[in-house]
Amino acid sequence: MVEQFLQENKQLVDKQLPLYVKHLNAPEIIKRAMMYSLEAGGKRIRPLLLLATLKAFGKEVELGLPVACAIEMIHTYSLIHDDLPSMDNDDLRRGKPTNHKVFGEAMAILAGDGLLTYSFQIIAEMNHQDVTSEMKIRLISELAKAAGPEGMVAGQVADMQGEGKKLSLEELEYIHKNKTGKMLEYSILAGAILAEATEQQMNALRTFALHLGLAFQIRDDILDIEGTEEKIGKPVGSDIENKKVTYPSLLTIDGAKEKLTYHIKEAKSALKAAEVAGEVLDYICDLIATRDH
Repeated sequence: MVEQFLQENKQLVDKQLPLYVKHLNAPEIIKRAMMYSLEAGGKRIRPLLLLATLKAFGKEVELGLPVACAIEMIHTYSLIHDDLPSMDNDDLRRGKPTNHKVFGEAMAILAGDGLLTYSFQIIAEMNHQDVTSEMKIRLISELAKAAGPEGMVAGQVADMQGEGKKLSLEELEYIHKNKTGKMLEYSILAGAILAEATEQQMNALRTFALHLGLAFQIRDDILDIEGTEEKIGKPVGSDIENKKVTYPSLLTIDGAKEKLTYHIKEAKSALKAAEVAGEVLDYICDLIATRDH
């Protein structure tokens, strides 16, 4: 039942994303570049977290589909920009050539810019009868915080500045709470906003999201050592090659796995405190803890 929910709603997001881009009155080249990365695959974990949160509150997933797509657009923009020669300089993403390798650096930058700005338009233009203007303003405000200089951008800056340096665990966690965690947190909070959650539920879900985001990144770090290029879609060992500080490099591989277990346990505890029907969210915790790509 849970797996069916995730599979069906991943397909729903996959189907809806290109429709948004196709309807744009924009040059075909930029639409192709945006679509290329949107359709490159991916787990759609952020949209699914939002839709699973709605389900936990007994709401229909259609209520949050536009925001789910907006979140995936921002995530995709961040990947396009991360892969650029001036950033991580990656040639492969999900087993395919990165955007700038196909469309050139300038068009890749513009594709990312397009996805970022269009995401806010999508939320502003939501017309579901249960979505109030106040909800839309809060959704947009929280998204700007999560994706901007107080969130994902801050994490990216700290990540770049930390390359080749010795970082403390606290500094590493700052990077990941912002670079990865803030958008995962927003995905859950957006669902809670649309579901009109209580303040107590919001706080519990924030804690859930914080631990889930850290667990996600720790598993990512572990996969860079123990994963396979075939499964993760890019070369393994890139963190070591780029002299990046990771959880395994600070804590050893066994220490990183212990930390992963800790954060998954804390996430599940916080989810229980939210007092929602969180079967799907609980299952996603287990998926994140054991994923191989």
